[in-house]
Amino acid sequence: MQFRQQALSKLQSPEDIDLPVRFARPQGWLVLIVTVAVVIGAAVWAVNGTVSSTLDAPGILTHGQGSYILQSPVAGQVTAVLAQEGKPVAANAPVLKVRTQRGTTAVVRAIAAGRVTGMVATIGSVVTTGADVASVERIARPDDPLTATLYVPAESAASVPVGASVDLTVQSVPSQQYGVLRGHVQAVGRTTQTRQSIGTYLGSSQLGEQFSQHGPPVAVLVKLDRSAHTRSGYAWSTSDGPPFAVDSMTTAGGAVHLAEQHPIDWLLP
Repeated sequence: MQFRQQALSKLQSPEDIDLPVRFARPQGWLVLIVTVAVVIGAAVWAVNGTVSSTLDAPGILTHGQGSYILQSPVAGQVTAVLAQEGKPVAANAPVLKVRTQRGTTAVVRAIAAGRVTGMVATIGSVVTTGADVASVERIARPDDPLTATLYVPAESAASVPVGASVDLTVQSVPSQQYGVLRGHVQAVGRTTQTRQSIGTYLGSSQLGEQFSQHGPPVAVLVKLDRSAHTRSGYAWSTSDGPPFAVDSMTTAGGAVHLAEQHPIDWLLP
């Protein structure tokens, strides 16, 4: 009550009647202006701004025509290996010579032209009928461009639009030094891929296991951006890229840039 009486007596003082009323201090006006500006900026960004997101998925660089596993048509001992891993092989070209139990020599030939990506059989090894002896990546022409195949989780494949930009971290290329490989989504698969189908397409059961370990994925084909200014012939996030060519059947991690979305979806009545 004592403080109230003092306040009332001060307000009733004749000397205070002509003083202007102070609504707020200058510091208070500054805080108010900043707060209003922040609120207006946030509202404008919420309406017109966009948020970009990425989808990460494992993948591999190939020539886009798949691979096949070469099998021995006969049982016997390998006496000669006529193809080298990493080297091209022509269609119907001899790959192995196998001496059968009857003493005859059978020649194992390539089914289609390509590049030998894995050689299982060695000189002196014994193979059975139908045994895997080599894996060959199909290549129609030596200058066929590389593509990337990403194996996206089935529940996320529907969010991948054709034409989306993709950044590829290639296993054999230090990304901190040479950057990432650039590309765009060319096609999105319509069905999921099983471990067997992936292994058959890539010519490796191990890769089939690797890309399907979290369930059957969907294959996303990525077309690599070309560049005449890099040694590899493809566009990188750095100006030059790596000072060497990039080989097929090299694993890579892809970051797909999905369509930008507004942070607030307005609901109309």
